[in-house]
Amino acid sequence: MKSTFRIGGVHPHDNKQYSVHQPITECGLPAKAIIPLAQHIGAPAQAVVEKGQKVKVGELIAKAGGFVSANIHSPFSGTITKIDTTIDAWGMKMPAIFMDVEGDEWLESIDRSTTLVKELCNLEPKAIIEKVQEAGIVGLGGACFPTHVKLMPPPGKVAEVLIVNGVECEPYLTCDHQLMLEKGEEIIIGIQLLMRALNIHKAIIGIEANKPDAIEKMSTLASRVLGIEVKPLKLKYPQGGEKQLIDACIRRQVPSGALPIEVGAVVDNVATIYAVYEAVQKNKPLISRVMTVTGKSVAKPGNYDVRFGTPLTDVVAMAGGVPENTGKVICGGPMMGRAMNSIDMPANKRVSGLLFLPEAESMRQELTNCVRCGKCVNACPMGLEPWLLSKQAWHSMWEEMEDHNIMDCIECGCCQFTCPSHLPLLDYVRMGKAKVGGIIRARQAANK
Repeated sequence: MKSTFRIGGVHPHDNKQYSVHQPITECGLPAKAIIPLAQHIGAPAQAVVEKGQKVKVGELIAKAGGFVSANIHSPFSGTITKIDTTIDAWGMKMPAIFMDVEGDEWLESIDRSTTLVKELCNLEPKAIIEKVQEAGIVGLGGACFPTHVKLMPPPGKVAEVLIVNGVECEPYLTCDHQLMLEKGEEIIIGIQLLMRALNIHKAIIGIEANKPDAIEKMSTLASRVLGIEVKPLKLKYPQGGEKQLIDACIRRQVPSGALPIEVGAVVDNVATIYAVYEAVQKNKPLISRVMTVTGKSVAKPGNYDVRFGTPLTDVVAMAGGVPENTGKVICGGPMMGRAMNSIDMPANKRVSGLLFLPEAESMRQELTNCVRCGKCVNACPMGLEPWLLSKQAWHSMWEEMEDHNIMDCIECGCCQFTCPSHLPLLDYVRMGKAKVGGIIRARQAANK
């Protein structure tokens, strides 16, 4: 019997028919590239190259700025033209490396074979973790948390199970689904590598029931490896959230303010695990990712393998250009993604998809007064009270928001999706969470 998480959740239409089963297509090389240095949670990476320097594909160009940070490698060969700032999808400045792309010359140490799946290596756990860290791998499910940190539990915490996120519950997006279909063998080897790194003997691959072909393929592959199983899950959003997936797969609930390791779990997305395979088995750093470009009016919706630093305008051109009736472009999916100021920005580790919404669907509906129906409370997968948190944010009640566990919010949008009054609950909660988070960090810094 298929399981799911037990608190909250909603059922938006998945709208995956536009790009599902579209084969992964490589995006071409741009003439110029801008490679952001803040492509992950934590401190931005620090550039280790200079203007005028020649680099090859895979060469380290920025070193992690701390333990919770990630290395960045050149996705192209060419010449560094400057180190400056660029603008991200939401108009914020960030440091970046600019380069002229002059070809596709790779470091000789990288195995570029594409047809042969390399058998599992015999590295020790520490060596696996070091390779993951060196390769700059971060969570590609959306959070972009440096993966090596997850593989090094704090003292007193022990991992018992690796939970593999193949859910892809966000509507419209299909890149993880297609990755499982095309790179299933490599993902299984990546799972084994992470099991070895964590010194555990159990892994569960969670996949929602709207991907029966992925369930079948991954089940067949997993049946050949001791300790790996596939768990088909009922459709419910946001099942791809770490805490919701843990509940669905092993029936353990992560306490408020705690991390998955508190209940013995480590969660990694299938795209992250594929990156682990490439880093450990082929010495290839994380320089690209598969992203979905989709929408009801997109001419060539599909799943594109895009190197970081490639202008998103190039990716959109491959998909047939911006549809004429576009009212809004979403970075990610419609639930957790955010509207972009412009697509004139570079691809990076955070961009899992581009969704073009028709103008008729991108307009906010007329707001009415809250009717105290409680639907947002019932829908919240974290057991919060979104109506209250949004009111507190409106009135700048930061201490009260912290007391009501605002930092537990995963910004899934279930509250706003289910609100009959069309209130912008998520907008206010996000704003309040950012403010409270800043207050907490300042307090922690002052107490050091």
